[in-house]
Amino acid sequence: MTAKPRTSKARAAKIPDSPEAWLAQLPAERARELAVVRAAIRNRLPAGYEEVTLKGMIVFRVPKARYADTYNGQALWLAALAAPKSYLTLHLLPVYGSPILLASLKAGFEAVGKRLKMGKGCINFQRADDLALDTIGEIIAAMPVAKWVAFAESVRRR
Repeated sequence: MTAKPRTSKARAAKIPDSPEAWLAQLPAERARELAVVRAAIRNRLPAGYEEVTLKGMIVFRVPKARYADTYNGQALWLAALAAPKSYLTLHLLPVYGSPILLASLKAGFEAVGKRLKMGKGCINFQRADDLALDTIGEIIAAMPVAKWVAFAESVRRR
């Protein structure tokens, strides 16, 4: 007799195959808040990125057809939105690798009187209104695909 492989409910559940489907499976209030942040990103997202659902998140990434030689063989992420149990997150990868962009993010939050609650590159929030969305949009807009790829390559060479 062969044993069945163990899988958790979370792993067994199908990950929605589009950002819209991913948002639709969330509680309405959380989906609304993430939709606002998603719109702010999409409105400033330079051409050439793709938006996908991956690992239980909405991910904005460089297509592998554009840049495949990443350190881990996965597409290069610019940003991602996630909905852990008790808060929401925006993974804003450029600020993780750039002290200048991190300083800009901090200054943007301070300028609008918002508290920046983050780890290395992950901003935690409850509502979209907790964020300095204009500043986040500026950081997104400041990263055309070619610039983001060049930055990733320069970091790998260090």
